[in-house]
Amino acid sequence: MANFKWLLLSVVIALAACSGSPSSHLASKTLLPDFLDNAAPRIQEAYQFAIVNQHELAKYPCYCGCVYMDHTSNLACYIDPTSETLKFDQHAVGCGICVDITHDVMNMLDEGKTSPQIRAYIDEHYSKFGPGTNTPLPTE
Repeated sequence: MANFKWLLLSVVIALAACSGSPSSHLASKTLLPDFLDNAAPRIQEAYQFAIVNQHELAKYPCYCGCVYMDHTSNLACYIDPTSETLKFDQHAVGCGICVDITHDVMNMLDEGKTSPQIRAYIDEHYSKFGPGTNTPLPTE
């Protein structure tokens, strides 16, 4: 079953890479872990976006204080970026700031904003909530 999920994940990522709109392609709900079964749709969508758009979410910091959990970007609130397999983090299930940042990224990408424009917005609007993760600035 695990091999099937990885095959399905590979297909979903390949399809998303061909799209002009990253957030229009969310990972299949079948890839979501069981701990999200009863989560709000907004949270599930954020996890689905994180699965398919890992490279994009890694460009933006999180300002919920998860830097103290050794998170390095908003991506780490959903998925362990250091793992060679798809290893989920449960942190974002209970953190509205993480989910809000992800949905802002999704919406701004759909509006055609560049990564530096999105990063400037995230920094400006969320830095008041707490220390940010040490996330390098995007160049593109």
